[in-house]
Amino acid sequence: MKQVIILTAGAAIALFPTLGAAWKAHNRHDVYPLDNGIFEVVSEVGSGPIDFWCGAGDYAYRELRTASVQRVYMWRGIGPSVTRPGKKAIQFSLTPPPGADIRPSVTFSLHDVGDNLRAGAAQQFCFGTDPADPSVRRP
Repeated sequence: MKQVIILTAGAAIALFPTLGAAWKAHNRHDVYPLDNGIFEVVSEVGSGPIDFWCGAGDYAYRELRTASVQRVYMWRGIGPSVTRPGKKAIQFSLTPPPGADIRPSVTFSLHDVGDNLRAGAAQQFCFGTDPADPSVRRP
């Protein structure tokens, strides 16, 4: 019986190798590193563009330790997560996707590959205006 439990647990872990590798952004969105410098911000219920950019900027700045002026690029728009089956995600990178329009935009979309912000600017979306949130930065 003990061997069956160990084999079952081992099989479950093998099926979901990245579940333990999530990095939590300030807004509690999971961020997973992928190959070639690409990382994925996984959606939560009600997530909008600002939530994804918060996760991407926070990950780039605090985890990857990039300069605040480093550009973060949307590599793939909203779609099925490759790390969390059944969830939606957006993929980002510190390098622009080939052939994408990388001119900075004033609108935020969940689909526009090449959209980009400086890491520090993206991370600022993590600090909202909710006075009940103790993490809000105030002057």
